[in-house]
Amino acid sequence: MKKLHLIDDAFLRLESRNQPLHIGVLMLFEPPEGEEENFAAELAQKLRSGETAEGLFNQRLVEKRGLHYWQEDDDFDLAHHFVHLALPKPGRIRELFEMISRLHCGHLDRAYPLWRFYLIEGIEDGRVAVYLKIHHSMADGMGCMELLVRSMATDAEASKSLPPLWEIDRRDKGETKVPVVPFPVASSLLSIGSIAGKWRTVLPVIRKLRKNFKDFQKKNPNVAMAGKAPKCVFNQPISGTRRIAAQSYSRERIKNVSTVFSATNNDVILAMVAGALRKYLEARNEFTKNNPLLAGIPISVRGKGNSEVEGAANEVAFALTSLATDIDDPVERMRIIKGGMDYNKAQLNGLSAGQIQAYASLSLVPGAFNMLFGRKPENTVANLCISHVPGPKGTFYWQGAKLGGVYPISLVIHGSGINITIISGSENVDFGIIACRKTVPHVQRLLDYLEDALAELEEATKGLSIEAATEQKPVAKKAKTVSKKVATKKAPVKKSVTKKAVAKKAPPKKAAPRKAPVKKAVTKAEPV
Repeated sequence: MKKLHLIDDAFLRLESRNQPLHIGVLMLFEPPEGEEENFAAELAQKLRSGETAEGLFNQRLVEKRGLHYWQEDDDFDLAHHFVHLALPKPGRIRELFEMISRLHCGHLDRAYPLWRFYLIEGIEDGRVAVYLKIHHSMADGMGCMELLVRSMATDAEASKSLPPLWEIDRRDKGETKVPVVPFPVASSLLSIGSIAGKWRTVLPVIRKLRKNFKDFQKKNPNVAMAGKAPKCVFNQPISGTRRIAAQSYSRERIKNVSTVFSATNNDVILAMVAGALRKYLEARNEFTKNNPLLAGIPISVRGKGNSEVEGAANEVAFALTSLATDIDDPVERMRIIKGGMDYNKAQLNGLSAGQIQAYASLSLVPGAFNMLFGRKPENTVANLCISHVPGPKGTFYWQGAKLGGVYPISLVIHGSGINITIISGSENVDFGIIACRKTVPHVQRLLDYLEDALAELEEATKGLSIEAATEQKPVAKKAKTVSKKVATKKAPVKKSVTKKAVAKKAPPKKAAPRKAPVKKAVTKAEPV
């Protein structure tokens, strides 16, 4: 038996009727030419022929003295885990997402290994779908993606000889985690205790936190502070119902916009989400003009010298960033989002994995404290979680069928009724959106709004040079205020200098050095 790590165990203990904590992925495949009619039935028969499972796919949950352990299942039954379904006619993508939404609502039975694999046929264009559902205590998005890629090949014929997903032992390649965890504080708290007492390790974290707080006090627009996110329709208690929406967008289009802004593709994706969420809230008359939405951006810390948190299964930290939804101009909104992400990267630069997790969790403490004790109830820590996962690059085949799209399906929790996860491939960027159907209705409209936001950025950047796109606009109002303050300070300084000079009967020239403090005050005031 193997004892669960604390973070993995938390996903089991926090699960409730309305808050199932499994994740999933939906994939679309094109059957080989000429084999469309019987492909799914023959494939289902082939996959059922195996009766074994390896690694985590054969681990059953057991509880002893209040603690959870993984134990190998001696009575593994593939029939419980592999399901072959067909869509009702006409078999549109709409019916597919309705089916996946219903399947994702149901809890996984803890009497069995916590996963299920669905092969779905009947899609009107001849494609077949695969939906994998696995508990977050067992694996996460990147772990699933790693296994899925290992069950596929870049050659169609070679892919037919590969074993099914559940016969691949994940432990052969080690465990890989991905940032889709919507529990920012829980996923980082272990690292605080693990580095406590190591003064040399703690000092860089303290310095970074101090800089973050000072920059916030100076009203640096790139700083997002936990607890300052305005509560909206996304931040309510959720029901047990779910609605899933997914769509692909051209990677080339996103890359073209990012080039103009000297930004990353992730910056542009965040700007797309910001524009879409703004339009969604406007349509519901729930848009807050003064306070921008804040997003939790998971950051993978694996491979960063993770000695401080060795053994922690979910190696992920969270950065908060403003989505600048209060800004009308898409170009200026894009600048602010890029500035916020650049600031976060600079803050995390030079820190180890444990230090990053500690810094991230401590940054969230003030906002979490206010939320727990009822201070500023109109605010929340963050409005939603947005994850970006690297997907398979190139053309892949599974059992002879060509992979068309990979759509991640995360989870939602009370107070965060929507989650957006993105997988980027070679040609497309696939968006997977999950929301509580009752709390966040008509979430599928976000797919159109994402397209509108991308088109808006493309139109705004036409003929715009890189210099113009990255140039920050001066804040005229603040400059005027500063000049008035400086002018007010000059009068008393000159007066005191004059009196002192007369009292000492000193020549007027000696009063000149007293002007230095005035210049110094101007220098300090300008950045504000």
